Amino acid sequence: MTDRVLILGGRGRIGSSVAQDLATHTQAQITITGRSPETAKAINLPLGERVGFLVLDLAEIDKLRQAIANSDLVIHCAGPFHYRDTNVLKTCIEQGVNYLDVSDHRSYTSKALNCHEQAIAAGVTAIINTGIFPGISNSMVRQGVEQLDKPEKIHLSYLVSGSGGAGVTVMRTTFLGLQHTFEAWLDGKWHVVKPYSEREVIEFPSPYGRSGVYWFDMPETFTLPHAFPSVKTVITKFGSVPDFYNHMTWITAHVFPKWLMQKRSTIEFLSHVSHFMTDMTNNFTGIGVAVRSEVTGQKNGETAIFCSDLVHQNTAIASGYGTGSIAQLLLEGKLQKPGVFPVEEALPTDLFEYTMQSRGIKIHHNWL
Repeated sequence: MTDRVLILGGRGRIGSSVAQDLATHTQAQITITGRSPETAKAINLPLGERVGFLVLDLAEIDKLRQAIANSDLVIHCAGPFHYRDTNVLKTCIEQGVNYLDVSDHRSYTSKALNCHEQAIAAGVTAIINTGIFPGISNSMVRQGVEQLDKPEKIHLSYLVSGSGGAGVTVMRTTFLGLQHTFEAWLDGKWHVVKPYSEREVIEFPSPYGRSGVYWFDMPETFTLPHAFPSVKTVITKFGSVPDFYNHMTWITAHVFPKWLMQKRSTIEFLSHVSHFMTDMTNNFTGIGVAVRSEVTGQKNGETAIFCSDLVHQNTAIASGYGTGSIAQLLLEGKLQKPGVFPVEEALPTDLFEYTMQSRGIKIHHNWL
């Protein structure tokens, strides 16, 4: 029988990329959802007859339950996940349907992980944070951890050119991430960190070179210490190209009044203005992404650093690869792990490397 995949929020740039990856690498029947019939007309994907459209608002509980019941796999791409509850995940567990998402915020990740025991009891594999960062980046860390006898420190750096090929939702995610301080695992203790602080210049692969990155609140800050208990420090930093955007984001995080930044209307205004600006500068900067993972630890009784670098010319497409590759493994029965897991706890390195190679993603490694 043909596998049936439901992509919630499939009209967005990330969801569309996931759908494209699934259509390329599987024979699944794909249903993309949107909140209005006009959304279907706006979909411009050369996916053929295997892709259908369903008008669905996540608030329509009965319709959502029916759509999930008619699916073999649900992929949740309807962000921002700062605002989301776990109703979709819980419904999948109740219906016995496997689940993936592209979530990227600690509040949602924490709520999803609380459903772990229910997913085990239902035999449901639910894997969260599966895009590019978090997602592919987490698996790059796992690669590094497995090269060391005792991993002790993880340093993840992300860089995005312009809009990254994503839509307004990703802009919302960025500005929402500036609202609050967050906890980071440093030297074996939890420390409060200010978002977009402590600029650090990282040497990324060509064409980026030396670029600035800043503290940014990501789920990896607490899922990686849980996955790898010997690690005493996890650093997650993010930056933009051109560097001009970094300075504007820093001002937004540190100069704008907190009460203003916590108004939804402010987030909407900043998101649309930023998206307009990046649409202009994309012509000069491109829409690519770079990820650099450094894992420090003990190897043969000495301190060593294992570095991994990835560059892709389109951030949204790379995110689609991250989620689509795990969906492929689930549909093929190569990955089964009942429970709710971040990707670094669910995806073995050999399967990660297999799916990345099949998509032409090259990850370069070296020792420092």
